[in-house]
Formats: sequence, structure tokens, C-alpha cells
Amino acid sequence: MPDDCLFCRMASGAIPVDKVHEDELVFAIRDINPQAPTHVLVIPTRHVASAAELTDEDGPLAARLFQVAAEIAANDGLGDGWRLVTNVGRDGGQSVGHLHVHLLGGRAMGWPPG
Repeated sequence: MPDDCLFCRMASGAIPVDKVHEDELVFAIRDINPQAPTHVLVIPTRHVASAAELTDEDGPLAARLFQVAAEIAANDGLGDGWRLVTNVGRDGGQSVGHLHVHLLGGRAMGWPPG
């Protein structure tokens, strides 16, 4: 765990956050700057810099990110649809160097995204 990683510090409890989900593989928090009525970050508890670093061994982790997002979407009443986004690298819009998936919903999503 890098000492300067914001999400690792949240996962360890060094930075207290209100988690909407937590298990051995992932935790989820509401985004502090929401871009939709529902905007939740689903984050691995173990440090992975981005989706570009996932390997075959990370299959259970990748599946869990999607499962938890679907559970939260159902709990938040997003039956009409929702979007999952993960950013990779600076040009991809990644602002924290720790893999995370944005769950966005509660409004119609446009295409293409910006």
C-alpha cells in the first residue's frame, strides 16, 4: 500500500469515510463531487493503480467491482439504467492513481461522454 494513496488510506481506515459497502475485496463511497444524482465509487481494498494493471488473477476482483456496482444501483432504485466508468491515466481522466469504478445514475446519460 503506497503511503500517499488516498484510496488505500480510506481502505485501511486511516482516513475515515462513510462507506456504503465494504467487503474483503472492495468498498464503495459516495463521490464528494457527484456528476449525477447517484455517483458512487467502487474501489478495490488492495492497491491496483488502474484497470491497465489488472491480470488474469484479478478476475474475481473485476467481477466483484461489477457485482457491487449492480447491488448499489438496485438499492438506489436505478432500474431505468446506469453507467459504469473507469478512467486510466491522466489523458483518460484518472485523478487518483488507484483503480476505481464510477457508478452514475438517476438521470439520462448522453452519448458520447465528454
